Amino acid sequence: MRAKIVYDAPGRIRLRGGADAFEKSAEAAIEQYALKNEWVLDCEAHCENGGILLTYKKGCREKALQFVRELVPAALEPVSPSGCDVKEIDRTFKSDLIKLIADRYVKKALLPSPISKALIIYSGLKYIARGISTLFDGKLTVEVLDGASIGACLAQKNYNTAGTVMFLLSVSALLEDYTRTRTKAALTDSLAIKADKVWLAGEGDESDLLIPMSELKAGDCIRVRTGSVIPVDGEVTDGEAYVNEASMTGEPLAVMKSAGSSVFAGTVIEEGSIVIKVRSLSSDTKISRIIELIDNSENLKAGVQSKAERLADSIVPYSFLGFILTLALTRNVTKAVSVLMVDYSCAIKLSTPIAVISAIKQAADCDITIKGGKYLEEFAIADSIVFDKTGTLTNAEPVLEKVIALGDYSEENTLKIAACLEEHFPHSVARAIVKGAAARGIDHAEEHAEVQYIVAHGISTTLHGKPAVIGSKHFICEDEGVEITEDQQREIDEKSGACSVVYLAVGGKLTGALCISDPPRAEAKRAIELLKESGIENIVMLTGDSAKAAEITAEKLGITSYRAQVLPEDKHSWVERLKEEGHRVIMVGDGINDAPALAAANVSAAMSDASDIARETADITLRGADLTELARIRRLSEALMARINSNYRFILWFNSVLLACGALGLLAPSWSALLHNASTMAICAKSMTPLKDSEK
Repeated sequence: MRAKIVYDAPGRIRLRGGADAFEKSAEAAIEQYALKNEWVLDCEAHCENGGILLTYKKGCREKALQFVRELVPAALEPVSPSGCDVKEIDRTFKSDLIKLIADRYVKKALLPSPISKALIIYSGLKYIARGISTLFDGKLTVEVLDGASIGACLAQKNYNTAGTVMFLLSVSALLEDYTRTRTKAALTDSLAIKADKVWLAGEGDESDLLIPMSELKAGDCIRVRTGSVIPVDGEVTDGEAYVNEASMTGEPLAVMKSAGSSVFAGTVIEEGSIVIKVRSLSSDTKISRIIELIDNSENLKAGVQSKAERLADSIVPYSFLGFILTLALTRNVTKAVSVLMVDYSCAIKLSTPIAVISAIKQAADCDITIKGGKYLEEFAIADSIVFDKTGTLTNAEPVLEKVIALGDYSEENTLKIAACLEEHFPHSVARAIVKGAAARGIDHAEEHAEVQYIVAHGISTTLHGKPAVIGSKHFICEDEGVEITEDQQREIDEKSGACSVVYLAVGGKLTGALCISDPPRAEAKRAIELLKESGIENIVMLTGDSAKAAEITAEKLGITSYRAQVLPEDKHSWVERLKEEGHRVIMVGDGINDAPALAAANVSAAMSDASDIARETADITLRGADLTELARIRRLSEALMARINSNYRFILWFNSVLLACGALGLLAPSWSALLHNASTMAICAKSMTPLKDSEK
C-alpha cells in the first residue's frame, strides 16, 4: 500500500494512503491483521483518508513502515463488525453534532426572518407541550423547567434566546445519548466474546460448514475443537471434551463435558471435540446479561447516583420559586427568565451516572467485572475486609508435606489408603494426597466399597469390611466418633507445624494424619499492605485450619485478626457479626461454602479461580488471579466518589453564580443558557475521563 507519513513520533506513526486506499469494510481486518504482530501495541484504520495509525514497541519503526508498504487491504479476509463498534458511535456523534450546528447557523443565516421565527416557535411548542404533559403527570422535573424557560422567551418575542436555548438543549441531549451509548459499548466490548466465524456441524455424512457468526441462529449446532473458545451458551449434543470454565465459573481445572452438559460462551476447550446446540447467541449470553444488569438495574445503582437523581428533581421547584421572587422584586421579566435558564438538575443527573459507568468500564478494562455502581460505593466506604483462606489467600494448590503414621499402620500404608479414598474427588486437598502418593511411587488400587462424600467434611466408606473415614478433625471425632488421644494429638501438633491436617481412621481407630500445606499466593502480603494503606485496617481471615496454622499464616501476611477451625456454615455468622458491630464489610471468597458469607457482606469479591456459585453470588469478580487488584478497586472506587463530590461542588458553585448574575441583570438569558449548558457538557466530558488508580 502506498502511503505518506503525516505524523512520526517515538512509538507512534500515522500514514495516509488517500480516500481510495481501502474500503470501510477493511478497517477491522487491517487492525486485526496488524495486532497479530507482537511489536504492534495498537492500530487504528480510517477509510475516509486511508489513514493507519500504528503504536509500536521501542525500536520497531522500520517494521511499522515495512508493514504498511507490504499491506494489501483488498487481500485481507473481511472481519465481521462487532455488535458494539465504538468508532462507529464516535463517527455518528460527530456527524449528528455537525448537523445540529449546521441546522442552527445555516438556517439562521439563509432563511428569511419570518420563516426562521416560525420554525423556532414550532420547535419551542414541542418543549412546552412536553413540559405540560410532565406537569399533568404530577411531576415537576427539568422538562417542565425547559418548557417554562422557552415559553417565557417566546412570550417576550425573544426568538434568538429561545433558539439558542433549544440548540443547547439538543446538544446536551446528544451528548447524554453519546456518553451513555459509548461507555456501554466500550464496556460490552471489553467483556464480550469475539468470534468472527464458527463451524456449523454437518448432519450424517455432510461436512462441517464454516459460516460467519452473524448467520448463526438459536437451535443451530456448531462444532468446537481443542484450543477453541466456545462462542455461545448451549448444550452439548455429541462428543466429549475437557472444558476450562475459569472465565465463567472460576474453576481452575478443566471439566468433562458430554451430551446433555451445558457450556457457556467464553470458556475454552482444552482437549476434545464437541457439538453444541446453540441456546443463546452473543447478544443473550451470561456475559451479555451481566452487561445489561450493570446498565439497567435500578437496584444496582450507587446510592449516591440515586440520591443525585432525587436531588436533581427536588431542586426544580426552587428554580421556579427563584423566577417568581426575581420577577416580584425586580419587575423585570428578562432577569426572571435568566433564572429559569439555569438549573442544577441537568448536570447532577447526567454527570453522576456517566462517572459511575465510566468507572465500571475502566474496571472492565483491567479484567474486573463490577455488577453495579453501588458496589463501587460500598468498596470506597468499607472499613473491614474478610478473606477466606484456602483458594483466596492461597493458590488452592496444596501439596502433601508429610505423612504421620499411627498405630499399626506404616506411612506407606496410611498414604496408600488415603490416596485410594481421595482419588474419587477432584478437590484440591484430594489432588495433593493423590499426587503425593504418585510422587512416592505408591500404587493405590481400589480395595474399598462405594465411597460417600460429605461436602466440606470428609469421605466415608468401608475398607476390607471395616469403616474407613478421612477428613477434618471435626468430622472424624464429632461426626464419626473416633477417639484421638492426647498423645496422638500432641504428636500430630508437633509434626504438622503450620500445615493443615487431614485425619484418617480405619475400624474406628485413628491410623494416621496427612499434613497438607497450601502456601499463600506470591502477591498476598503485598495486597494486604496495599489494602491497609488504602484505609482498610481491619483485615480478617477465616479458615478451617488449626489455630496454629492460622496464626502462622496471619503473621506471615500481616493479617490483623483471624478465626481458625471455622465451619463453612459459620462464615456467614462472622460476617453478620462484623456488620452488627458497625463495620462496612468486604468479603472475598472462592468456594461453594463461601456463598452465604459473600451474600451477607456489604460488598463481595471472587477471584478468577472461584467456584461457579461464588462468582454468581459475588458483586465483583476479578478475572485475573492477582489479589493486589482488590487495592486497585479500592483506589478506583475512592477516586469515583471524589469525582462525584467534586462535580457536586462545581455544579452548585457555578450555577449559583449564574443564577445570581441573571437575577442581578449581569447576564442575559441567552448567556445564562449558554454558560449553563456549556458547563453541563464540560462536567459530563470530564466524568468520562479515566480515574486515577495507579498504585501509590
